[in-house]
Amino acid sequence: MLAGWALRARHVRVPPCARQRYLPVYGRRYASGSADLSKTRNIGIIAHIDAGKTTTTERMLYYSGFTRRIGDVDEGSTVTDFLPAERARGITIQSAAITFNWPPLPSGSQSATSQVGSPASVRSSISHNVNLIDTPGHADFTFEVLRSLRILDGAICILDGVAGVEAQTEKVWTQAEHYKIPRIIYVNKLDRYGAAFSKTVKEIGVRLHGWPALCQIPWWKDGKGNFTGVGDVVGLRGLLWEEGGDGKAIQIFSLEELETKDPSFATELKRARVALVEGLSEYDDVMVEQFLKHEEDHISIPGTQVLDALRRCVLQSPQYIIPVFAGASFKNIGVQPLMDSVNDLLPSPEERPDPEISIGGLKGTLQQLMTGQLDLSSSTKDAQAHKKPQKTHQFALQNLQACALAFKVVNDPKRGVLVYVRVYSGSIDRNSSLFNTSLNVTEKAPRLLKMYASDAVEVESIPTGQIGVIVGLKYARTGDTLISYSGVNPKLAPPAPINTLQLRPINVPPPVFFTSVEPNSLSEEKLVHETLALLLREDPSLQLTMDEESGQTHLAGMGELHLEIARDRLINDFKAKARTGKIEIGYRETINVASESFQEEVAREIGGKFARASCSVSIAPLEQFMDDGDRSSENESAFDLENGNRVVIQHPTLTRSGLPVSSDDLGLPDHLPFEVIFAAFQTGASAALSHGPEHGFPVASVQINISLDPSLHISQETTPAALSTVVRQAIRVALKNSVQKGGSILMEPVMMATITVNESSLGSVVHDISSARGGQVMSLDRDESTDSASDTSASNQDEVLIINPDRIYTPPDPFQGNDSALASADRQRQITARVPLKEMVGYLNHLRSLTGGRGTFVMTVDGFEKMNVQRQKNVLDAMRGDFV
Repeated sequence: MLAGWALRARHVRVPPCARQRYLPVYGRRYASGSADLSKTRNIGIIAHIDAGKTTTTERMLYYSGFTRRIGDVDEGSTVTDFLPAERARGITIQSAAITFNWPPLPSGSQSATSQVGSPASVRSSISHNVNLIDTPGHADFTFEVLRSLRILDGAICILDGVAGVEAQTEKVWTQAEHYKIPRIIYVNKLDRYGAAFSKTVKEIGVRLHGWPALCQIPWWKDGKGNFTGVGDVVGLRGLLWEEGGDGKAIQIFSLEELETKDPSFATELKRARVALVEGLSEYDDVMVEQFLKHEEDHISIPGTQVLDALRRCVLQSPQYIIPVFAGASFKNIGVQPLMDSVNDLLPSPEERPDPEISIGGLKGTLQQLMTGQLDLSSSTKDAQAHKKPQKTHQFALQNLQACALAFKVVNDPKRGVLVYVRVYSGSIDRNSSLFNTSLNVTEKAPRLLKMYASDAVEVESIPTGQIGVIVGLKYARTGDTLISYSGVNPKLAPPAPINTLQLRPINVPPPVFFTSVEPNSLSEEKLVHETLALLLREDPSLQLTMDEESGQTHLAGMGELHLEIARDRLINDFKAKARTGKIEIGYRETINVASESFQEEVAREIGGKFARASCSVSIAPLEQFMDDGDRSSENESAFDLENGNRVVIQHPTLTRSGLPVSSDDLGLPDHLPFEVIFAAFQTGASAALSHGPEHGFPVASVQINISLDPSLHISQETTPAALSTVVRQAIRVALKNSVQKGGSILMEPVMMATITVNESSLGSVVHDISSARGGQVMSLDRDESTDSASDTSASNQDEVLIINPDRIYTPPDPFQGNDSALASADRQRQITARVPLKEMVGYLNHLRSLTGGRGTFVMTVDGFEKMNVQRQKNVLDAMRGDFV
């Protein structure tokens, strides 16, 4: 018997050229706004590098009818890895968005509701619009994953069935949990020698802190042979793929047929169903009712009821139940059921929590704003005019036509700058005016596109819940909020406080490596800087700084590979005529003693207008204030800057809202509300701390104390630019004074490295880390034995579920128990260690030599630590030697 997927594939006539005929048909349907949100899925594929993300994506595109042949990563013929660097290296560097229908639409149909699927599930039998984002797996491109997760509604986490839960998998899983994204797991590569499905499932419970709910179990040929199919635990049936085929020919065996064909597998399938129902009953009351209704018979509960219970558990937050599927994408096994699970288990945009926003100093959700539950009148300064602003706000909300988040910017050589957006409210129409609330600028949207990796279809609008591309925006950056507002002159901003509406931004992690970039000649300098600006707009995790002493331009990034790719793109893709230096480490510097208090004044022309401002500033090491606790008062405000710096503003004559303490005290001028002053202080402080007074590295771990008295420091001639300038000058004077009194000290980045090696190489790697590289081993295998000893409980501190792996049901692996000595030697171990970044430069080659090419590692910044005198001297001597 052929499975429903194969039947659907036979009835769908794939167009001769998907990029020319299929895409425009879908584009017309999408632009018409007929796409039902309940039949939309915005999902991403996340995993450790080389787990099979792109390979799985290629099969999804093939079975959905988007492509006519299956692309191969090794051949460089995949749809989503289209950058030259991606095809050359065989890895994903840039997240790619692509849209398809699953189940595929019948030929010539523009409807998304044709029921061509299996009757076992209503959702998977109805064609859904799937927006898929394939993300990178390398740790250097973490930000690329972060900005994709920010706008996703669900995710598929792919695991390597041989390697199990790897370090980067844990990292992206935690990031997805931070954004409360429902996830399912697909255990891939079960066709490979050494694949251990049972071991991987237990690692899911221990390391990802959730109960694995086995929706499928592997079907091995004759119980011990090759991986040829899966057992559907929900539907109680066996799915058998044709060996060596393209995956479309699938045989389905009912439980009764399995008892005749493979009795042991049928018995194991029943055990899996019992474990699944028992696990779901722990977190779903409806499943308990179904269990009792069917006289406590796990097998007789209908598959639709089990599927509904799984969906309810997946949509819970936090997510304690993790559906697990099995397959081998390279052998074309298991992908179609995985695609069905996207429709069945992952949420539509309507089922996701309302996006968080800030507006006029208030925080809430977008739904609260649109329904008038946020009291916007409290954000206005004039309390006496309460009624009038309220009417204005209601009118303003009626004119708010769309709200979207820009999550990615790409410079396309043919189409220009493409801004990827996720629309959260309303609809963005072609030629509409979009106000950027982050930059306070208005731009037109001349063209709208729906992307299919490197191909695109022009559309008339991007409706709510969809992901699309705006062409022609000059200023929009990653993380900017774009709103469409009617009823005002397009050149003017929307009325307050709508002009301050912002969706939750995307945080950019700090870079730790840098390289110098210099044009080949003075005539190329302008072009090189323009190209660098484009590169930074594409990837905000890159940072550009100027060394004032040497005049060099420094490009900073997340890792060695990150900077290598940026350098290749700059020179090869953008054709910039420049040369780059060797990759170096981005240190920080800090002070040892507090400075005296300095008062600075600015009285000069700034921006063509005379301005005056003054302030009093002192600076001290942050550690001096660590034990003081919360000393905040009504007359003191504070905010944090990057690199662990803190600014404390003392305003004895003003309250925190900016009002005078008494009638005798002078208030702030109308053109300088507290928010504007704080922003100016932040700009000035960030500029002053970007270069240290002695070594030129960014300043870290200091507290800046600023005294603000309107009667002394502010006048009618004071401007935000003047405040920024005077704060910058005062901080630099204070920094120099502190260095003169007690010197400065360098801080180096310390990495949390997770190293995966075989048991036989464990000793040599641990010795190398702890002795030769000055690292500190924190744990082996994440202290798994400790986890195993404990029962299931939730941590009071982090609410992390700690699971005893002995309580997790897993089917037996076919080679379990054989060659125990060899298996013990080949068992993979994880070393978690804190190591200075300087010692990890070029570490991969050394690790491979220690482990016979089998060792891998990932690392993330754990913080910056002060160097001892000898280590600082060695680093500074090495840096001076570079310039000899």
